[in-house]
Amino acid sequence: MSEWNDLIPRPTSRFLRVKCLNCESEQLVFSNCTNIVKCRTCGEILAEPTGGKAKINGSILAVLG
Repeated sequence: MSEWNDLIPRPTSRFLRVKCLNCESEQLVFSNCTNIVKCRTCGEILAEPTGGKAKINGSILAVLG
């Protein structure tokens, strides 16, 4: 069984629970997002795409997945 785990690669992208630095609301963000993600409450930019991993502009509370 461990042979199959070595052959099938795991994805490096995850969902992140990010806390806004301005209004302290929480939101789920994809770690490799391709669009700018804004806070639903105050409109502050939480994540910016960089071509690979996104630049996260808030504090990461949890990594899901």
